[in-house]
Formats: sequence, C-alpha cells, structure tokens
Amino acid sequence: MLLDFWQEILVFLGGLWAGTINTVVGSGTLVTFPILVALGVAPVNAVVSNAMGLVAGGFSGAWGYRREAATVKRTLLKLVPLSIIGGLIGSLLLLNLPESVFGVVAPVLLAAALVLVIFQPKLAAWAKTRQAARGGTDPDAADQARIPAILYVLVFLIGVYGGYFTAAQGVLLMAVFGVFLQASLQQSNAIKVILSLLVNIIAACMYLIIAPERIQWIVVLLIAVGSLIGGFIGAKIGRKLSPLWLRAVIVVLGLIALANMLLKLVNGG
Repeated sequence: MLLDFWQEILVFLGGLWAGTINTVVGSGTLVTFPILVALGVAPVNAVVSNAMGLVAGGFSGAWGYRREAATVKRTLLKLVPLSIIGGLIGSLLLLNLPESVFGVVAPVLLAAALVLVIFQPKLAAWAKTRQAARGGTDPDAADQARIPAILYVLVFLIGVYGGYFTAAQGVLLMAVFGVFLQASLQQSNAIKVILSLLVNIIAACMYLIIAPERIQWIVVLLIAVGSLIGGFIGAKIGRKLSPLWLRAVIVVLGLIALANMLLKLVNGG
C-alpha cells in the first residue's frame, strides 16, 4: 500500500502521540488504529502493522522506567511468562480466525477500550485509595509481597486480549494492578510498560512468521520511528502532560474509528 506524503506525516504523528500515551496512560493503539483504518488499511492489517510499529516505542518507554522496574524484578519474572503465552495465543487467534470475525469483534473491543479510557481516572483514584488503605506501599517491600492467583489469571487474559487487539491493554493492566498488586503507581506503570512491550514483541514475531503479507512495512516504519521518540517523551516529560487532553484525543479518534467500522459492518464490508 502506497501512502501520500501527507498520509505518511499523519501516520508518523500518530505513532509519536501513541508512543507518548502508551508510556503515560496506555491506549496508544486507539490513536494509531483509527488513523490507519481511515487511510484505507484493512482492519486486521492495521492491527498487525500497528503492533509491530509500537514495539519501538515500548523499548524507549521501558528504558525510561528502568529504575522503577529494577525494584520489582521478582514480580516481573513471575508475570512475564503469562504475558508472553497470552500474547502468543491472542496473535494466533487474530491470524487464524476469519477476518469477518474480527470485523464483528473489533467494534465491541474498541467500544470497551474507550469506556476503560474514559473511566481511567476513576480506576487510578480507586487504586490509589486502596494503596492508602493498606498504609501506603513501601517500594522496597513491594517486590516481596505475595501475588494472588487471580492476578496471574488476569495478566494472562490481558495478554491474550493484547495479542489479538492491543488497544487499552495498558489501562487494563493498571486497573488490575491497582486492585491486586502491592506496588506503587510508578512501579505498576513500569511493569505495565514491560508486559505490554513483550506482548507486542511476541505478536510481531508471529506476524513475521505466519502472515508477512499482512504487514504494511511503510506503516510499521513510520509508527516505529514516531513511537520510539514518543516513548522517550512519555518517560521524560509525559507525566507533566494533561491527562485530560491525552484521553480526549484517544476518545475522539476512537469514536471516529468505531463509527467507521460499524458503518462498514452495516453495509456488509
């Protein structure tokens, strides 16, 4: 698929914004996916190319949170295998189920992701309240706390979801961490960034092996460069950006994509 210059700039800016958002609150896919669909990229191809491109932003975001991640190494070692297996299953589902299934399921997942983004401040406040009720979280003790079995299950399921659709997996992870993980918000964010990155890496490997014909390489390159820069921005100054404006952009673009997908579904493709 060939893109005009202005379309390439648009995809690059979407990747830049997505990389920043993914590091700060998650849901960067709700910026890039609508842009790709609006430019005429087939929905499954858009998911595939987007996930591959966002791997670069995941690396820069993970590097930015390396200090926080170092304080929760044991927790990461326990949760990483679940995200990897979940991402593997989710990507295989995306590539092996009929594209018509994705056409029906994607609007539902997109709508659910938008709801999560809208209520993300309440979820974050709830998580902070729970931490305060526990008397705060000692960063040094967080990595020694027992992880409840339900968290293992939820991280696995979010990995499956992330491998299939990717959108808002970061918001989902932060929500369950706030309830079931005894860690600070910054520690939870570090774990979120790394687990989301691993899901995208596993999915990208599956796309390369099983369905390379679905990869739009120009899209991958543009999103990769944009998200790489955005990941550093998010880790460095993203905490100073207005969460309200970040979510507003996500919701507006997500609603446009949802309307577009529903219209195609009603019209039979």
